[in-house]
Amino acid sequence: MLTGTYRPGTSALHRAGAGRKLLGLLVFSTVLVAWRSPLTVLLCFAVLIAGYAAAGLGLRTLAAQVWSLRWIILVLLPFQWWTGGWRAAVAIAGTLVLAVAAAGLVSLTTRVSGVLEVTTRILQPARRIGIDPDRVALLLALTIRAVPVVAGTFHEVRDARRARGLERSTRALVTPLVVRTIRHADRVGDALAARGVDD
Repeated sequence: MLTGTYRPGTSALHRAGAGRKLLGLLVFSTVLVAWRSPLTVLLCFAVLIAGYAAAGLGLRTLAAQVWSLRWIILVLLPFQWWTGGWRAAVAIAGTLVLAVAAAGLVSLTTRVSGVLEVTTRILQPARRIGIDPDRVALLLALTIRAVPVVAGTFHEVRDARRARGLERSTRALVTPLVVRTIRHADRVGDALAARGVDD
């Protein structure tokens, strides 16, 4: 669900509660996995197109949500075709792509605060076994926030490596990326400690 970032809108999908959309995502993904076939993929693709259109988003936005999967699909599709035939290849690759696209649609139309509220509400019964729903929601929020930070750091380090003429050096990419990510984690930890969230 982290493939997209919230885009404000006034569509019915934007106005729907986060709980309903998360439940819809669960049902959608379950249908894809339980009835895995080219026909199911085709029908679910049609549903997704309608969903993106209803939210005021287009096919370009849908494609952007799954673009990062292109290399996985390029490997997965021929392998599955070779081992299980074209039907299995389309069903498996299609299920992966559509599940990510559906999660992207939810994240594009749902505020993070809404997801956190639902998480806290669902986990309330877990207080009986010592789980603090507020801390779980905080952890989820920090994870969501960390994804774009690490992605931005990766792009900055990659550009710096290219500027130094070290495009082929894995070390010039990995070392500064790890160091900067750890520094970010330290800053977040210090901020939490300053607010008394260090135990």
